[in-house]
Amino acid sequence: MPINLQKGQKVSITKGNPGLSKVVVGLGWDVNQFDTGGDFDLDTAAFLLTDTGKVSRPEDFVFFGNLKHPSGCAEHLGDNLTGDGNGDDEQIKINLSVVPENVSKIAFTVTIYEAELRRQNFGQVSGAYIRIYNEANGEELLRYDLGEDFSIESAAVFGELYKNNGEWKFNAIGSGYQGGLAALCANFGVDVG
Repeated sequence: MPINLQKGQKVSITKGNPGLSKVVVGLGWDVNQFDTGGDFDLDTAAFLLTDTGKVSRPEDFVFFGNLKHPSGCAEHLGDNLTGDGNGDDEQIKINLSVVPENVSKIAFTVTIYEAELRRQNFGQVSGAYIRIYNEANGEELLRYDLGEDFSIESAAVFGELYKNNGEWKFNAIGSGYQGGLAALCANFGVDVG
């Protein structure tokens, strides 16, 4: 049975799952009744961060334009342009056993593509969630439903995996940003120039 997290809650994913190394982070969303008529193209990304809270190089930003980290520890499984259908809209595979030593946390984010141009924000999105499941057997380990906290934001950090005393834990963050992907990149030290 998966653990349903609340904002700010932290839980170990490896303590009760000895030998767990390969997980899939699934993110999903629906467009709510205030639909603008255009497709909502939400994009997931993973920022592999050092203890400074920043990436150490551009390749530590895994997204639709850089699908696989050089170490093989993170792989984005492709861009969903509309969010149609049930289940996960986008997924990122994580191999915890090959995460580089200098990476202490992996932040999972979602942004709205061309949000300003399309006049879209997370206030128009409902049912947003992040979940982590065991790649080997499909068992869902945890789930965090974002709720309706955002009104004008066009980017959000859903949560993060982080190393603590040899364990991998998950932190349900749920914080929004204005300024889309550029704001997240600036926050995590990715040069978008």
